[in-house]
Amino acid sequence: MYTNWIGLYTMFRREVKRTMRVAVQTLLAPVISAALYLFIFGTVIGTKIDDFAGVPYISFVFPGVLMLSIVNASFASASSNLYFMRFTRGIEEMLIAPFSYFEMLVGFVGSAIVRSLMVAFLILAVGMLFGAVSLVNPLAFVFYISAISAIFAMLGIIVALWAEGFEQLTVINTFVITPLTYLGGIFYSVTFLPPLAATITHLNPFFYFADGVRSSMIGYSEANALIGVVVIGGLVIVLATLLTYLFKIGWKIRA
Repeated sequence: MYTNWIGLYTMFRREVKRTMRVAVQTLLAPVISAALYLFIFGTVIGTKIDDFAGVPYISFVFPGVLMLSIVNASFASASSNLYFMRFTRGIEEMLIAPFSYFEMLVGFVGSAIVRSLMVAFLILAVGMLFGAVSLVNPLAFVFYISAISAIFAMLGIIVALWAEGFEQLTVINTFVITPLTYLGGIFYSVTFLPPLAATITHLNPFFYFADGVRSSMIGYSEANALIGVVVIGGLVIVLATLLTYLFKIGWKIRA
């Protein structure tokens, strides 16, 4: 089966150029936010908290802070990219290009993953300045970052297809993604929660996202790793299948 590698490379290159063109917003802003989180929760509050799981509190919360930045970066990248293509009619050029629907999806999601990895490694550099970084399994780290970025990039694409105005691009992020992220254990251990709250947390997929990144960085996990991989892999497959179908029927992208 023929794959349009030149087209995919062009999409990736365009996203990198777009990211660098507004680097203050796309790269510097999440790095500053992460630094503030680390300073407040790690340096200020963390010094008052005993080591947890054999590591300083700042090292425990750092994976969650990084994941929060990745979620926002991948969602914003994919949603804004596709929405503006709809708004400027640029999507019509892609529809007549020699792209399969799955290749279109790979292009949008892959571009968001590239931006997320750029943000991730910049935040890792900031974490080193705070003495918060450790990577016990670099390959697992890249896997979790890429998979989580893919999930939220695809959610961003769905929102971009649905949205009829700029303000709607932030609705899901504000009222769904952000609350579930904060309730997913990025700043605390699930062992601190009462039994009912802990059970509810285990039903939150964001808990497995944060736990996967944390396990790859400090080697500590509070979730069943197999369940986490199944949840993440299942979401990637379901969302990819749904979006390929939506592209195929031309939902919101064909006149």
